[in-house]
Amino acid sequence: MEWLYTLFIGNGIAHAVLTFALTITLGILLGRIRIGGVSLGITWILFVGIALSHFGMTVDPQVRHFVQEFGLILFVFSIGLQVGPGFFSSFKQGGLQLVGCATAIVLLGVAVAYVIHVVTGTPIPTMVGVLSGAVTNTPGLGAAQQAYTDASGISDPSIAMGYAVAYPLGVVGIILSMIFIRYALRVKFEKEDEALNALAKEHQLADKVSIEFANELIDGRTVEYIRDLVKRQFVISRIMHADGSITMADARSTVRRGDRLWVIADAEDTPAITAFLGRKVEMNDADWGNIPSNTELVSRRILITRPEINGKKFSDLRLRTKYGVNITRVNRAGVDLIPYQGLELQIGDRVMVVGPQKAVEQTAKVLGNSLKKLNEPNLITIFVGIALGVLLGSIPLLNVPQPVKLGLAGGPLIVAILIGAVLGAINGFFVGYLNLPAMIVTLGTASVFKGFMQGTLESKQLAVIPTGMKDFGTVALYTATNSQSGLSSRLPVAFLMFVAVIILAFFILKYTMFGRGIYAIGGNESAAYNAGFRVKWTKFLLYVFAGIVASIAGIIRVCMMQQCHPTNMLGMEMNIIAGVVLGGTAIVGGKGTMTGCILGTLLIVLVENSMILIGVPVVWKNVFVGLLIVIGTIISAYQSSHSGMGKGHHKKTKEAA
Repeated sequence: MEWLYTLFIGNGIAHAVLTFALTITLGILLGRIRIGGVSLGITWILFVGIALSHFGMTVDPQVRHFVQEFGLILFVFSIGLQVGPGFFSSFKQGGLQLVGCATAIVLLGVAVAYVIHVVTGTPIPTMVGVLSGAVTNTPGLGAAQQAYTDASGISDPSIAMGYAVAYPLGVVGIILSMIFIRYALRVKFEKEDEALNALAKEHQLADKVSIEFANELIDGRTVEYIRDLVKRQFVISRIMHADGSITMADARSTVRRGDRLWVIADAEDTPAITAFLGRKVEMNDADWGNIPSNTELVSRRILITRPEINGKKFSDLRLRTKYGVNITRVNRAGVDLIPYQGLELQIGDRVMVVGPQKAVEQTAKVLGNSLKKLNEPNLITIFVGIALGVLLGSIPLLNVPQPVKLGLAGGPLIVAILIGAVLGAINGFFVGYLNLPAMIVTLGTASVFKGFMQGTLESKQLAVIPTGMKDFGTVALYTATNSQSGLSSRLPVAFLMFVAVIILAFFILKYTMFGRGIYAIGGNESAAYNAGFRVKWTKFLLYVFAGIVASIAGIIRVCMMQQCHPTNMLGMEMNIIAGVVLGGTAIVGGKGTMTGCILGTLLIVLVENSMILIGVPVVWKNVFVGLLIVIGTIISAYQSSHSGMGKGHHKKTKEAA
């Protein structure tokens, strides 16, 4: 029986596979047990793993580490595949609100964990594991273990221990919280079901009428054209052609004289629609190929596989109106959802369709229902996606043998971003909501912020910064060396952050309503308000974004200089103004480009460096910058006035003509 003992207690591959299989199998079986209607689900797998390891069924550390990391990769990638189809459409509707709630929850959890660390003296690594387990965040556990190993060079088992202790309590706590909320708020499932059923009822147009099409003016036009022309809410469900054939109508269907249309509309709109299209004719459901009284209904579960259906709502498809079928439920990832007009469909959803056989088959063609597409997934896409994720997460920087990470600089970076956002929000509140002059407010708050910083630091230089920040500041993407003089020049890693900020700002200004609102407010604030832009909110967010960008620039400056001094970068705002003005941005607003700002800033830097190289004293730099601002403003004002005169002259000439 030595082989059996080795199989259960040994360290071979067979033992590892058996251990994992037993743990998963027993955990899933126990997860089916319900107590009071509540089940812990796959949480039992964790309990079974703890129990088996207690009795000696452990796995080789290297094998366990591989399974842990690869399993985490599959888990995170599977989550991405699951939420991917509806992610962007869902993000458009309340996405920022959900991100804000998630951020608040994470920050609150971090604050509570830190308070417990201070009060109880529990080590930070253990508290990180407890935090990950309390919120059932398995990817967070993996990230914490990896970050600690990268920072210290050793692994800390207390992280996993804290996670294992807190995870069950986190699951139970969530379940108990939901039960508590149910009774505290007196939630009645019966009333909730009634509300869902009311929501699930599709709005039905009141009247159905058969019309013989006789309007010569729109003969041969499409259904979409006719619907836009009538300006009434109605649907042409089916068309009976002159030869007696019946087709399902869609927006591209053409209508000819003599065709008979099955129109569904509000009762009050029916007379006007009938008069416009032709004349009313008497036809029953059997004439239209509908369900005779003795026709049996069929129900069929249809799989959504057509990519163009992804993200569409039931109200967009009009399945009941077009095909006479009912959708009774939607199954998504094993969870049954109540179908209602606003429910967005995703690839992989299974919908239960009830109706006549022919109508159900037509609905299946619309939705796809190709099991082959899901039963034979594109494995190339899956594994390429995993490979890209691993590659992007592990790629080292150029000229560096190991991947460079911010490490301990991650904390200061996040704190700096938050501080920058708060300070920007202060400016945004004064300018956006109190309508105070932007120039006065920003100059005043800048003085307050600088004074507070210098007073707090007592104008002392901080020569010691975290190691991660030092490493980040010294790493170069590319280094060029002069073979004759031996002098070298490098392109720092910070350049990547500069490019990232530029791309983000360009995308916001070019492709979002927020960016268009910025231009509109700069051009004419009253016109922007009348056009529907949220002027106050846009101003507020703009200053928050500016504060975040400034904080990132400050952190990069500290990393590059390898020290922190409160007086560093003071007075740089004049250089910024000069670069923006030279880049073609109008001082009065409404005009400017990212490319112009970048080129203007590069011009300032090049001229300053040239002045140093030719021996011009640094004190004369301010004179040069001030002259550039004045010259740029004059040119901008001249161009604006000349453009206005040209438009006025053109208008007068046109009127005279």
